[in-house]
Amino acid sequence: MKTINPKETKTAEVHALLLGAIAPRPIAFASTVDEKGNVNLSPFSFFNVFSAKPPIVVFSPARRVRDNTSKHTLENVETTREVVINICNYDIVEQMSLASTEYDKGINEFIKSGLTPEPSVMVKAPWVKEAPVAMECRVNEVISLGPDGGAGNLVICEVLLIHVNENILNEEGKIDPYKLDAVARMGGDYYLRANGDSIFELPKPVRNKGVGVDQIPDFIRNSKLLTGNHLARLGNTEVIPTAEEVEAFKSDPLVSYTLSKYVHDKAQLRAELEKLGKKLLDDHQVLAAWKVLLMGE
Repeated sequence: MKTINPKETKTAEVHALLLGAIAPRPIAFASTVDEKGNVNLSPFSFFNVFSAKPPIVVFSPARRVRDNTSKHTLENVETTREVVINICNYDIVEQMSLASTEYDKGINEFIKSGLTPEPSVMVKAPWVKEAPVAMECRVNEVISLGPDGGAGNLVICEVLLIHVNENILNEEGKIDPYKLDAVARMGGDYYLRANGDSIFELPKPVRNKGVGVDQIPDFIRNSKLLTGNHLARLGNTEVIPTAEEVEAFKSDPLVSYTLSKYVHDKAQLRAELEKLGKKLLDDHQVLAAWKVLLMGE
């Protein structure tokens, strides 16, 4: 394991390490205006949601590492105290990237990127019509994190109005992650498309508290085949199956076949039961996996 002290390392190297490690990061595609009404549009991957009541999102335009200058977005939010946070999806990701070009002050990135400005209701800056979600925000506070190049500036925004493209909603009126097709920032030139195989479902821990990994018998917990994720699924079970339940499950056709085939080879039987238990866990059949794995004692 390599250990790095940020105080003894060049800022650019620390910056690259942080962005490479803390990923994927959502993208705040921020539209603002200056005191003269000039529109600016720029993406920032230091971004997240921090509260629902009041609805608060925070993003951070960092000072440029190379010359310690501030970005037009930061200057605008400090002046007008307003911003629109547009959510970027795959359909507009390259236009979003183009808008990150450091054009001179006063240049409209909507025009440069070919995106459509839609008039806002409660703030002066327009929102991106092509964005699946756009949030009109009031800037409550801007907190400088330092005077040097690379220092962030936390822009704390209260969401006043949310525009949602109905095409990304499911039948329950909630945002469907597959329809949203969001993108996120990785390190370097890499992005992540949150669609297809990159989306997976992970149910929250059982409300009545799972038994925990510490209650899993050692011969299962020390398995070289099962991963930490497998053990966590077992630990998220409220009750460990009884000996009677395990015995009854031996009548399952596949289990019965495995037990009879390796009845004279205990080591191989345990290995085969582990394989079967892993497959059941991968298929989210946790209770059945518990029963099979307990047979290997």
